[in-house]
Amino acid sequence: MAPLILTLRLDAVAQARFDTERSTHFPPERNFLSAHLTLFHHLPGAEVDAVGSRLRAVCEGQPCFVLEVHDLWLMGRGVAYRLRSQALSRLHAKLVETWWDWLTPQDRQPLQPHVTIQNKAGAEQARALHDRLRSDFVPFDVLGTGLLLWHYRSGPWEPAAAYPFSDA
Repeated sequence: MAPLILTLRLDAVAQARFDTERSTHFPPERNFLSAHLTLFHHLPGAEVDAVGSRLRAVCEGQPCFVLEVHDLWLMGRGVAYRLRSQALSRLHAKLVETWWDWLTPQDRQPLQPHVTIQNKAGAEQARALHDRLRSDFVPFDVLGTGLLLWHYRSGPWEPAAAYPFSDA
């Protein structure tokens, strides 16, 4: 069964901004997805009901929260925005604890929240974009409004379910 991916849903203004930057800077032949902040890369697809049940329970008591977009990250052949939020860290830790036995080594690592706007570009192209964006970068805030669950079937992700936070 196809694995599941879990991402943070962002407010509409932030999502539009990141999508615009991604469509501008991502190599078009590789840009199959909207901009996203991945929380888990590979949850077991066979456990979709248990995953959904846990996400519903967590999101019922979780208000929307602010994340600070605080830096840019040069990732070798791409660029991402780095984000931080104590609320996101706590939420992620709670889910890690629940799903520990299901997690891949990648998903057991500490969360490094980011939204990739360029990947699989040339190293020089990535460096140039990073330097240009960094030259006038000012930190800004976005809002986390829920969780999105996706099926991964070796192509564009397919929506599985959306779990809005309690006040979204």
